[in-house]
Amino acid sequence: MIIPTLGCPSKCSYCWSSEEGSPVMSIDTVREIVGWLKGFRDDPVTFTFHGGEPLLAGVEFYREALPLLAYGLSHLTPSFALQTNLWRLTPELAEVLKRYDVPIGSSLDGPREINDFQRSEGYYDRTMHGYSVARAHGLNVQFICTFTSHSIKYREEIFDFFMSNGLTLKLHPALPSLRSDEPERWALDPSEYGELLVYLLDRYLENMDRIEVRNINDLCRCVFSGRGTVCTFVDCIDNTFAVGPDGSIYPCYRFVGMPDYVMGSVYDRPSMDDIKKSEAWGRMNRFRECVEVHCKRCKHLRYCRGGCPYNAISHTDGKIHGVDPYCVAYRRIFDEITERFNRELLSSFGVQSGGRPGIIALIRKIASKEEPRGL
Repeated sequence: MIIPTLGCPSKCSYCWSSEEGSPVMSIDTVREIVGWLKGFRDDPVTFTFHGGEPLLAGVEFYREALPLLAYGLSHLTPSFALQTNLWRLTPELAEVLKRYDVPIGSSLDGPREINDFQRSEGYYDRTMHGYSVARAHGLNVQFICTFTSHSIKYREEIFDFFMSNGLTLKLHPALPSLRSDEPERWALDPSEYGELLVYLLDRYLENMDRIEVRNINDLCRCVFSGRGTVCTFVDCIDNTFAVGPDGSIYPCYRFVGMPDYVMGSVYDRPSMDDIKKSEAWGRMNRFRECVEVHCKRCKHLRYCRGGCPYNAISHTDGKIHGVDPYCVAYRRIFDEITERFNRELLSSFGVQSGGRPGIIALIRKIASKEEPRGL
């Protein structure tokens, strides 16, 4: 993950990552990333540009950074992705991104009124304008919807919005903000998140020909493959890294700007052994230890792995004392998927009572599709 800046022009109420006046990464730092990774690992790499708002780096940054990464690390067969609110997407920048087949993730919390109440007035229109620029240039855009303690009350309206507009739905629960005086104000309660996932499973099964709910796909893959298939449910500590604007290396984009989680600097070209000697690595390993203690009797352990380490610190003032607090929600939906599958096997193959599509029909749909790498 490359974080060109932690700055962002929007003022989302529940944001936990944006910093006003954050510096912007230089192209020299990108060159150092290339130099570091040339000898770091030899397996394929996906670069996700994240933030803050990564498009604040500007078109010239991407015009130089993308070929440096693509050709300088060609032996790693790099692919790319970008997470942006789309406000700064211009036709010129869209052309650069299209040249390197960069899929885009953006954020939209539902209809204009709901979205702008949470993300700031005018956000919806600016993002949809950027979306039209992206589509006009053939870019693949998928939206992430953040459910908060406020928007959970409008779950039906939000689902219908995504479905009626032909948009794929991927969702996140709002976390307590480590940068806010009211960290819990927008946070989604774990038990409510579990009920939301079950609700979305039901709505998805009823409308599989009209919408795709990526979280439900991912959760089903976990259960039926027996392993984590998305970053929340894998042991990410060895395989995910983020580089901040100044070249500091972190475990993930979510930790960027937190000094306690700096693992090194690309300017020093650290080896994996060097990173493992850092205090930040030790802190991340404590999450693994918590998983072994708290989750050892859980039937979902092999494909859940205790959830997300950052989520684990978001409720405890930045320190790791346990597993992901959304464990309650994960167990709820994993149990639901497993139990429904078992019931289907005992009754009609792939069809629930009443003739509605069931979990097996959804698994068939998932197996027939291949999703883009990097999103």
